[in-house]
Amino acid sequence: MGFVTVLAAWVMAAGLLVMSAGCGSGETDTWAKITHSGTWQIGTDATYPPFETVDTKTGEVVGFDIDLINAICAKYDGRPEFIVTPFDGIVPGLTTEKYDAIISAFTITPERATRVLFSDPYYDAGQMIAVPLTDSVTTTLEDLEGLRLGCQLGTTGERMAHRVPGAEIFSYENIGAAFIDMENGRLDAVVNDEPTSRIIIAERKTAKLVGKRLSDEQYGIAVRPSDSVLVMKINTALIILNEDGTIASLKKKWFGGAE
Repeated sequence: MGFVTVLAAWVMAAGLLVMSAGCGSGETDTWAKITHSGTWQIGTDATYPPFETVDTKTGEVVGFDIDLINAICAKYDGRPEFIVTPFDGIVPGLTTEKYDAIISAFTITPERATRVLFSDPYYDAGQMIAVPLTDSVTTTLEDLEGLRLGCQLGTTGERMAHRVPGAEIFSYENIGAAFIDMENGRLDAVVNDEPTSRIIIAERKTAKLVGKRLSDEQYGIAVRPSDSVLVMKINTALIILNEDGTIASLKKKWFGGAE
């Protein structure tokens, strides 16, 4: 999970001290607002199962990330309010205070860390190549040279696709649409996070993952750079939820225990 257990006790103690401080001095406006209202406004792109998606029967946003942020909020007697937004605009929405935090299978990268403050990692992931079932050749990025590649707009998968020489890149707001276009012969491959690709492939049964993971990535919850108190509270909750087995239970629920 990426937690540094040597520091866990110290971080938990520090976080609990902050937790007990209420709305006292030293807190940011964001945490004061959350404490006062009891509501955490959360930005998410609900097109990325099993992390976040809209239940077609209930209209509710559901997924691993959604359950996780609910559990984090509950540690502070709060509740999340989800603001669904396209992934490529998710950081600008945080910057302009449309919401307090982002949880959206959001990979921690150095570039993003210049614009947001990340929590500790909570999920290990990575990019993989998906191809049609009939493809018996493709296994590596080099094999994608000059091909038509699908990816999600604003993601690390999109950045990786742009590294392929001569490739024609098609970026989608909803990664599911890329898989549909590949089914219909408009794409040769899709570059995307492994867990979500596996879910889509299991449902549609028209594609397969090939080769090895192309990257080692970790997801984090993002807040504005000034919200150090808020990120401390999130980190404290993540440690508790990791130690008490909640995160393991959520993995079993949404991934069958596998990452």
